[in-house]
Amino acid sequence: MQTIRDLPALRKAVAGLRKQGGDIAFVPTMGALHPGHSALIAEAGRRAAHIVASIFVNPTQFGPGEDFSTYPRQEAEDSAMLEAGGCALLWLPSVETMYPAGHSTTISVSGIADGLDGAARPGHFTGVATIVYTLLNQVQPDIALFGEKDFQQLAVIRRMARDLDLPVEIAGVPTQRDVDGVALSSRNAYLNEEERVTARALPRALGEAAKAIQDGGEVKAATEQAMATLREAGFGSIDYVLLCDSETLEPVTKLVRPARILAAARVGRTRLIDNFPVLPSR
Repeated sequence: MQTIRDLPALRKAVAGLRKQGGDIAFVPTMGALHPGHSALIAEAGRRAAHIVASIFVNPTQFGPGEDFSTYPRQEAEDSAMLEAGGCALLWLPSVETMYPAGHSTTISVSGIADGLDGAARPGHFTGVATIVYTLLNQVQPDIALFGEKDFQQLAVIRRMARDLDLPVEIAGVPTQRDVDGVALSSRNAYLNEEERVTARALPRALGEAAKAIQDGGEVKAATEQAMATLREAGFGSIDYVLLCDSETLEPVTKLVRPARILAAARVGRTRLIDNFPVLPSR
């Protein structure tokens, strides 16, 4: 695996992969890799001849008081995991490379980025869209893969790629879960033993709500019950529990099209997000 830290070398290496023939799959990450990222790399290997990954903790998607300075960083371990997964090239840019002096351009995706995490974390998705566009422009892959755990992020990136006519397929990979049902996330490392037990209530509450809605139950009753379950389990605050259209992420009160039930809530100082698909009966 080649590890590259400057743009001219990246472009030369990507050109070399192109000469070998076959598609290039790209997996952008912020590091602190876990088996969920391994699933992205494995799917990339199934979809393309060459795998490129990046590690960049993007400062512009963190808000004031968030965990940019403490976000887990483990370059050696991450590099070993990527190489073991068959990654051909690891892109490790600096902040100065991604945001050179005088950088003043941002990309905002209105509508789909406004609610849910967009409302709870103002400016977050502008940071996400800007850095993902930059990375896609640098690597120029045929396909880029993102986890469905961050479902709104995936939807925002898909809309951006469509609206800006980017020549890349944006693919989602199903959420990977630990044995206790908790969605794999780099931020799970912040949870202590007691908080980890509390965290198990999030997938349980969403799974029960998804089943209730699919079985014909009222959306409002199901989401309110999910919030009650989270409070009883010990979650300190709940940003949202909503049923939204899978494509537009507009909140819905009746299940007539494929939807997602999404939630964000805090355990101690850790903010967890999760979602489950909710499909109408045929």
